[in-house]
Amino acid sequence: MNSILLGTSSWSEAGWAGVFYPQGLAPKEQLGAYAQVFPTVEADTTWYHMPSAQMVEGWAQRTPESFVMCAKFPRSIVHGGEGPTPDGERVLSLPAVQADTSIFLSRMRLLGPRLGPLVLQLPYFNRTAFTGPKPFLERLDAYLAHLPTDFRYAVEVRNARWIAEPLLEILRRHRAALVLTELSYMPHPAELAARMDLVTTDFLYARLIGDRQAVDALTTTFDKTVIDRSAALERWAALLAELSQRVVRTLVYANNHYAGYAPATVRDLAARLGIALP
Repeated sequence: MNSILLGTSSWSEAGWAGVFYPQGLAPKEQLGAYAQVFPTVEADTTWYHMPSAQMVEGWAQRTPESFVMCAKFPRSIVHGGEGPTPDGERVLSLPAVQADTSIFLSRMRLLGPRLGPLVLQLPYFNRTAFTGPKPFLERLDAYLAHLPTDFRYAVEVRNARWIAEPLLEILRRHRAALVLTELSYMPHPAELAARMDLVTTDFLYARLIGDRQAVDALTTTFDKTVIDRSAALERWAALLAELSQRVVRTLVYANNHYAGYAPATVRDLAARLGIALP
């Protein structure tokens, strides 16, 4: 039976104190409190820094076995380093990223039954990084083929024209999901679904990111909704209700930059899907 799990992109946000978390709750206690409300979370922090074994073990200790934690591959792998623009010579290149890949996977394995799909959040690539979709797809195909099959993977592509059948075929071959992303400069997944089959494996993965600049212009605290996303959420609910019938599990994560306060976005979408939350 299909399950739809809803959560946020990260559980740590200063503005949630006194709103989502009790005032004064210690940071190390936040994940445990979060897991009492939402059944899943996306660990955004792993994109910025390789997690230590101690950190991942702590996440496991603070959450029930039924909790699902997804995590992003570190930027050294999907961005190619610490520079402001992606390094096309290093992104997903096995000689350059194999060591970090092995370390990352070995540490995420410490989550045990809590471990959900791992996300390759790829940036927008200009022609300096990749001259077009063909060399990128060749790189992606080789990298996915190298990954161990006892993990599950989701791939987020931010070059709109590259989301086409050649990409989807590669994902199907490797049992990886296409991340369905609502981002200001990308076509809405509902638009894509009208002209192509976005289901590439037995699970769905969706990220409600929104427009960072628009939300940042309205708030710096992320403790309340500042943009009405009702129409967009209704569109999401219809799409997820349709596509989730074809998969075993659907994972959906909302960002603070979607509407201003991610927990409220999750609750709104849950209500539209008929999902009860504490």
